[in-house]
Amino acid sequence: MSLNVSDLTIARGGIKVLEAVSFVLDPGRALVLRGPNGIGKTTLLRTVAGLQPPLAGSVAAEADSLVYSGHSDGIKATLTVTENLDFWASVFGQNDIAPAIAAFQLERLSTRPAGALSAGQKRRLGLARLLVTGRPIWVLDEPTVSLDTDAVAMFADAVRSHLAQGGSALIATHIDLGLPEAQILDVGPFRARAMEADDFDEAFL
Repeated sequence: MSLNVSDLTIARGGIKVLEAVSFVLDPGRALVLRGPNGIGKTTLLRTVAGLQPPLAGSVAAEADSLVYSGHSDGIKATLTVTENLDFWASVFGQNDIAPAIAAFQLERLSTRPAGALSAGQKRRLGLARLLVTGRPIWVLDEPTVSLDTDAVAMFADAVRSHLAQGGSALIATHIDLGLPEAQILDVGPFRARAMEADDFDEAFL
């Protein structure tokens, strides 16, 4: 199933940041968003994921096909690694967490409370959640934050496996994940024009 973004205009704090963004993400493909900090990549991903409405344009995808991973790891500190993954698997109607544990090498940490993990370990657990959702379209905002070189490689392998199984991934990242099949979308050309003084009253109506 494809993700189709058409003529999307998005805003942060009532002010347009990107406009007329269009792309199609097909099964088995990855699309990497590039652009300077603050240009609107996070806002774009949140809009695509349905967490905020666009000012204009549309996002078309099959119902319940997207899963979003943002800056928060989305884990419960008092639950163990296994309990966290079991919880998220149940939320998405899944039951097999073994591939997720193996993909991010969490076996030795499986009984440890998430609150006792290092920042990098928490990030690995947060990303492992993707594998227990059963959702084919991954929408990922800076997924490699806090990861060391080995963990980045784990994540890249997980993405490759997901693509090979017909999934897709929309990723905002500044690093090279070594995904030769990935396409690059520079969002710079979609930057909204600077607001003029007369625009500010309208922005907050």
